[in-house]
Amino acid sequence: MILTPAHLTEIRHIVRSCGQQAKTLSVQNYEIFQKEPGDFVTTVDQTLDRQLSEFFANLFPDDGVITEENAASRKHYQVDYPRFWCIDPLDGTQDFIHGDPDYAVMVGLLENQIPIAGWIYAPEKDALYYGGKALGVWQALGDGAPELCEIPAARVNSFRVIIGDKDFKNTAAKISASIPEIDFLRSPGSFGLKVMNVVLGKAEVYLYLNRRVKLWDTVSPIAIAQAAGLMCCDLEGNQIQFTPEVLDLESLAHRQAIVIGQADVVEALLPRLRAVLDPQLSL
Repeated sequence: MILTPAHLTEIRHIVRSCGQQAKTLSVQNYEIFQKEPGDFVTTVDQTLDRQLSEFFANLFPDDGVITEENAASRKHYQVDYPRFWCIDPLDGTQDFIHGDPDYAVMVGLLENQIPIAGWIYAPEKDALYYGGKALGVWQALGDGAPELCEIPAARVNSFRVIIGDKDFKNTAAKISASIPEIDFLRSPGSFGLKVMNVVLGKAEVYLYLNRRVKLWDTVSPIAIAQAAGLMCCDLEGNQIQFTPEVLDLESLAHRQAIVIGQADVVEALLPRLRAVLDPQLSL
């Protein structure tokens, strides 16, 4: 699929506009609901979900649209669309609720079950990151013009690893005991912003193990990560897949653990991580 300059401009504008709405609404009254234990949604998520769904359905009428807050849209994945727009209106809803800045608006484009483009907007920083297979990796600050991101060179013998709170509690002690050179870093709540920290050289690896992350969480950041030359794989070294057999078709959650990072660091860590984690992950 060819994204024209006009498409790119329109997408940047809608993603930033929705993010700025979220920032404004964060200090106003909004409702919070619990979808399932530990999983929350707000009326802000729902409002932005509707706006983004309508925008992409109108701009690309032949494509499927899958969003986090429209459960019925998940059935579109099993329809024969060549492309899907995968939308997370607020990635990091709990951070948004708690007044933390680490939430994002994310849109990813999946074509023939391959992530080819993604947009991640951090409202509190007014920073938009986007890119993909044929685009490179770009950032736009505020209403400034997009600029190509400078992808930093890998640091030699550095093992800075981003890990989420749940995985840190469950696995960090075991990993650190076996791989003492790992330096675990505090990470933002948004899956997409965690990945961007690796893309921008603030860490070498992002490790996600609990297998609850969904299609709308992963398409955008993995498209950008791959465009930046990062390795995106599971603990066995298999590329992260977006085909039906590796997803839970009801929730669209990935069944693979996810490792994203500098290839040489990932390849060095994988066998050591498997030795520590395989017994625990099989429980």
